[in-house]
Amino acid sequence: MSTLRSALAYVALIAAVLATLPGMAFLGAVAVSMAVSLGWQDMRRVPRAVFAVAVLAMAFAFGRDPGLVEGAAGNMTRLAGLILSVMLLSSVLAGSRDLQRISSSLFSGKPGTRYASLAFGTALVSVPLNFGSVAVVGSLISERIRRSGDSVATRNSTRAVLRGFGVSPIWSPLSISVALTLTLLPTLGGAQLIGLSLPFAMLVLLAGFLWREPESQFETGSADTAGAAAWLRFGGIILGICIGVFLFSHVYELSYARSVTLSCLAAVIIGWALSWAGGRRPCPPTMANVSNELAIVGGSAFIGSVISAVVLGQIAGDMGLPGWAWPVLAALVPWSFFLAGLAGANPILTGTLIGGILGPAWPPGAVLGLGFAMVTGWGITAFGTPFAANALIMERLTGYRARDASLRWSLVLSLIALSAASAIAVGLTVWLA
Repeated sequence: MSTLRSALAYVALIAAVLATLPGMAFLGAVAVSMAVSLGWQDMRRVPRAVFAVAVLAMAFAFGRDPGLVEGAAGNMTRLAGLILSVMLLSSVLAGSRDLQRISSSLFSGKPGTRYASLAFGTALVSVPLNFGSVAVVGSLISERIRRSGDSVATRNSTRAVLRGFGVSPIWSPLSISVALTLTLLPTLGGAQLIGLSLPFAMLVLLAGFLWREPESQFETGSADTAGAAAWLRFGGIILGICIGVFLFSHVYELSYARSVTLSCLAAVIIGWALSWAGGRRPCPPTMANVSNELAIVGGSAFIGSVISAVVLGQIAGDMGLPGWAWPVLAALVPWSFFLAGLAGANPILTGTLIGGILGPAWPPGAVLGLGFAMVTGWGITAFGTPFAANALIMERLTGYRARDASLRWSLVLSLIALSAASAIAVGLTVWLA
């Protein structure tokens, strides 16, 4: 059964790559649905609920307008392909010796240095690894807890990893948040968005220094040294993928989500080719354990597409709001992501609805304000709410409850970051409208 689920995941990935060909959108959606159905018994409650609602949304769309299903299936296939390609890249890179050295080296130094290394290092590692970064670095924290028990150092390390991964949706060019935002706001440039969101993400990480437990300055962590060569090789992979995304999206004018998918796959294929040239025989990793991710990503994409197109998209076209309303909406967007996350809603669903509703009606010159509000709200939700996947992964690895590690330990930081994101989004909307 696991072999079949893995094969279906690869079919969905291939369908996403060939999405422009007739029938590929439906093939990808069917493959995702079958993979989720076969893995139903092993899935968590939230992914099951999301996918069950997606099935209801499909039945509703068929009854109202069957043409809506094609658009929703295409959206589902594109985003499923993106997450599958990133997870495939993560599986390939996770076993590399460079990454193990880099991850271990993040624990060295005094408390302040260690926190900064873990926070900023996890943010960088998250670019190609996505959730894999939490699993790799979090497993090292888990090992330290197993050997020495709970301590201030392990709690602060958990904070740093969660926040480091949490800011990746704000700025990472390979994140599903940036890809979805640029897809829903086609007039917004990727460089324009990341150029503004990256400094904000770094400021959030720096502000995190104020919300951690005090440690003795003489307590240092011992770890292996990664060396410049390991960092240069890893950084070269990230740079190469980002260049590929730029070329696919700007030179060949492919959608941003598809550009990320193709760039990640190209990196995997090049890595396999180099391994073969070096005498090793790499095998494609199993994708049997991706049912939860496919249910959340695919289901949320399908639901959001149907709702925004059928119900709320029509309202957006007839909004006719006064000029002062747009800054107010910009201020509310980051908070909407966070509050929806506290209620258990996946940011993919929230982002699809917000982008689908507000995107077509937003003042064209001020679309940067909406895009910035979306990615910052997404990122703050990722590290500040207990239902985020990274918080649940860390709970499983470290034993620290997701409610404590994300919400209680970072609530003040989240509220300040949300307030700052709202203020900047309002300023951009007023200035550019």
